[in-house]
Amino acid sequence: MTKFYWFLGDEQFQPEDLVKQAKLAELEGFDGVMVSEHLQPWVFDAGASGFALSTLGAIAASTSSIRLMTGVITPLFRYHPAIVAQAAATLDRLSAGRFELGIGSGENINEVPLGFKLPNYNERSERIKEAIGIMQKLLAGESVNHSGAYYQVNNLKLHSPPINKVPILLAADGPKSASTAASMCDGIITSVKQIDETKANILDSIRNSNKPDFRLVASRWSVFASNDDEAWQALLPWRGLRAPSRAVLSDPAELQKEADSLPKAAILERYNRISQVSDFIDIYSPLVNDLHAETVCFQVTSINQLETIKLVGREVLPKLRKL
Repeated sequence: MTKFYWFLGDEQFQPEDLVKQAKLAELEGFDGVMVSEHLQPWVFDAGASGFALSTLGAIAASTSSIRLMTGVITPLFRYHPAIVAQAAATLDRLSAGRFELGIGSGENINEVPLGFKLPNYNERSERIKEAIGIMQKLLAGESVNHSGAYYQVNNLKLHSPPINKVPILLAADGPKSASTAASMCDGIITSVKQIDETKANILDSIRNSNKPDFRLVASRWSVFASNDDEAWQALLPWRGLRAPSRAVLSDPAELQKEADSLPKAAILERYNRISQVSDFIDIYSPLVNDLHAETVCFQVTSINQLETIKLVGREVLPKLRKL
């Protein structure tokens, strides 16, 4: 049966607000929350940038049943893979075995400010494979000695190991990363724009996974608003995410300038628009019916996030669960 997660945008809300949202999501019947991990927000004049791992610790202490997932953290530059494994093990213990480790290969906005130069895709792909191997061994309780192309680990063991197996899920939007996830990880996280595109780029690549419990986590961006002005207000922290140079720029002020040089309509049209319950069903049911995702994540922004969580929990989830 499909599980339903709520996205907690670390780039939009302050940590204390994310804890409130997580508690409410649990109360309203969500199965889990996915917490983004960012050093900086997408624009300079709006948003937040709390330390997501601390926020997750607070959420673990404030909830009792929902699953907790990073969506996603990069174990390549700012964080050595061994440090990410240590954090994952600690969060698993604090949540009584509810933590899931979602990882990705990095973005300029998070790595460049600390002096790292984001390499090309091939190098990042090799780095992620090496990092996954290190983390899997540490999380399995092994003492690790590793001298690789990118990372060094000398006789290291986690002395506060996880309670249960911590699943590792890799974010991917193309077939190469999807194949890496299928061969090395416990699941894949993908942001769905077009259903057919996701089928071609992701599903075809993970069908060959020989893991019967391999997970597909599908998220989809949308804005819940009654009109354009309300939608724009809700999207203020996210407008840099749709800037044309988003993958290249590392300064939120520059991303903001580029996004604001575009017509508002050019930003608004790049997010699914929702104004009523039936819109939620139309946008998220294909992730269940067509993609057969094991987990569907509501990546939704609004001007009143708590009320939106209540609406989705009470009126949308029951309908989607019937699918």
